[in-house]
Amino acid sequence: MTGPVVGEDGVPRCPWAGAPGLMRDYHDVEWGRPVAGEAAYLERLTLEAFQSGLSWATILRKREAFRAAFAGFDADVVAAYDDTDRARLMADAGIVRNRLKVDAAITNARATVALREQEGLEALLLSFAPDVAPAPATTEEVATTSPGSVAMSKELKRRGFVFVGPTTMHALMEAIGIFDPHLVGCHRRGA
Repeated sequence: MTGPVVGEDGVPRCPWAGAPGLMRDYHDVEWGRPVAGEAAYLERLTLEAFQSGLSWATILRKREAFRAAFAGFDADVVAAYDDTDRARLMADAGIVRNRLKVDAAITNARATVALREQEGLEALLLSFAPDVAPAPATTEEVATTSPGSVAMSKELKRRGFVFVGPTTMHALMEAIGIFDPHLVGCHRRGA
């Protein structure tokens, strides 16, 4: 059973962030912290979809290119992307060039714009916060789905989103701090 690991700096962290570098920086600064604004939520939703089947480190290395390619995740701009934009994105070596994922990003931007007539993307996602947050002490206790992520996935699909399966939505919930994803004993737990 793997609990937090203590890095060379003497700080206990979730095991995947034990070594210095991009993943540790993401863990210490961003992962599990709430975000604000529609673009921030759309960015995380989009990046989690692109990550499916890949390592998160790959996505983090390409993050600035994703931001440039998708206009800073401005939903109005991305929702207006057409076949010319799709071709540009598929030719952009800076991002993950997967046609289904590119199409999903555009579809999800359009669905985000449509949500403004109701509660909006941020409020919808936050509505799935669990009443009791998980408190895993080891990596073996970390879930990959939850009742909340299953419900979120179903509701997003109902509202026109794609590439939003329960596992991807659970990762999103962790990333944007819908609940504290850090292991008990990690220096970020409860921070």
